[in-house]
This record gives sequence, C-alpha cells and structure tokens, in this order.
Amino acid sequence: MKALVTRLDSFGDVLLAGPAIRAVAARADRVALLCGPRGEPAARLLPGVDEIVVWDAPWAGFEPPPVDREEIEELLGSLHADTALVLTSFHQSPLPTALLLRLAGVRHIAADSADYPGSLLDVRHQRAPHAHEVEAALHLAEAAGFPCGDDGRLRVLPPPDTSGLTGPEPYVVLHPGASVPARAWSRERCAQAVRELAAAGHRVVVTGGRGERRLTALVAGEHARDLGGRTAAPELAGVLAGARAVVTGNTGPAHLAAAVGTPVVSLFAPVVPAERWRPYGVPYVLLGDQNAPCADSRAQLCPVPGHPCLESVTAHDVLAAVEKVMQA
Repeated sequence: MKALVTRLDSFGDVLLAGPAIRAVAARADRVALLCGPRGEPAARLLPGVDEIVVWDAPWAGFEPPPVDREEIEELLGSLHADTALVLTSFHQSPLPTALLLRLAGVRHIAADSADYPGSLLDVRHQRAPHAHEVEAALHLAEAAGFPCGDDGRLRVLPPPDTSGLTGPEPYVVLHPGASVPARAWSRERCAQAVRELAAAGHRVVVTGGRGERRLTALVAGEHARDLGGRTAAPELAGVLAGARAVVTGNTGPAHLAAAVGTPVVSLFAPVVPAERWRPYGVPYVLLGDQNAPCADSRAQLCPVPGHPCLESVTAHDVLAAVEKVMQA
C-alpha cells in the first residue's frame, strides 16, 4: 500500500506532522509527502518519508500564488497513492486538497473537516477543540487506520556534527527571526538578552536564515557567535541539538529544537493559540502576554501599538527562563 500525507504549510507545520507521518509509515509500504516549498526543508528531515512532492498551493501560505491549471494538471500526474491523509490547521479546510486527490485517483482520503465534504472524504474526522497540532494529526491518523506506534514526540533524522560552527559546548541559542513580524521579539530586546545571558556566564550562539544576516549581526554584537545565514536545515538541527536551551518565537526553529530534544524558551505572541502551537514534548517556558488584544487574530503585523504582548518581556525574564528550562 502506498500512502500520501499532505501538509501544505510552513517549515514548522511540516515538523509537527512528523509523528503522524511515522504512524502512517509503520503500516504503509511507501509514504509520499505533499508539501509546499517552505515546508520542503523540514520534509527532508523527517523519518518515514520515502518521496517528497513539492507544490505551492493557491490556498496555503502567507503569499499564495494564483491558480494555474497547467501546474495543477502536472501535479495530478505525480500523485499516485492508495490512501491519503490531509493534514491542516484547525482554521483551514482540507476540501480543496481532497478534490485534487480524488481527481488524481486516490481511493481513500481522510481529513478533519468542519464542512460537509460530499464525496470528497471517506473519513470525515472531527478534531478535539483545543488539541495541539501534533495530537490533532495523530488522532486523525488513528481514525484513518494508522495508530501511533511510538512515543508520539517530534523527531528528525540524525543531524550532522556542527561543533565547528558553534565552538565548544555548553551554549545557548537565540534565534531572533520569525516567519511574520507579529511573532518576533524586537531586535533591541534580543540584543539585550544576549548581553544579559553573556554577563551571566552563558556562551550564546545566534542563528538566522540567509536573509537575516543583518539582524543576527546586530543581535549578536560582540557578545555572541553569529551564525546568521550559515545553517541550512540539517545544520540548524545540529546547532540546536547541541544547545542547552533555545530562545525563539513561535516559528520553525522552536519546533526543530523540540524535535532534537532541546528545551525551549518560547517568546509566544498570542496571534495564534499557544495550546495548539507551543513547543511540544520538551521542557519549555512560555513568555508573552497570552491575553493581549491581538489574541487569536492570526495577524502578520501587530495590530496593537508598541507590540505589548512581547515587548513586555524583559531580558531578565529570558535569563530566568533559560536557567529554569536548563534545570528541567
């Protein structure tokens, strides 16, 4: 039996699908993962994935592309599976994806759906009201005939040795960037946290993508090692695996840290619910006002002047949280 799992969202969302993908892989002969371009680097880290199909869906992501009939017809020719699991977040509909899978000839399709699916779904599952994204995906997989056969925690393939990048352990990682501005702690606060961590005797490593080099240089200053733009996904996994704690917002590296077993200090803007997207399966401390006016708005830009949900967090708060999760 060939199974197809779809998760068309970001890097972190694909990581959160990992336990459900392993549950499918335990009973299927082969597993293909359909993901978007931002999720592809995470897909390549996941155990249990035999094949990756990348497609930028017009109903997913922050900047979705226009509908392109030729691209859709090409995609349909590449989707071959006996059964499919359509994974979505709680506010998304699986039905556009399910329609494509039906057109591609997939006989058995399962998804969480609040909407009437007609003949598009064979298993119409209802997710628990406040379930974490990991648990919601696992519940759907079980309803589709793929019960979880392991501990259900996040996991990635063994990362490479990155000691040449980080220098000797122990160290703490601070990742200042985020997928959207509303989820990011200010660069000034990040730089203050680096200085406070360093003053308390912690070696600090600052990470970021290629487009974040100016940010990481400013945050690292003279007190931390700047790895901005120097780590692809496997190397970032290695850097996070060697850390005693990771400080970051609600973004992909928080979930990657959890996947390699590293405690997380989560600067969590409440634009999405923490109960669904908090770090999963590792010790963590959640910082940020979860009752701020922006709560559950899914805003990309902070709608409240001064970004109070995160700017109320101080560098001392971060230092105290780092020392707490390291003890845990």
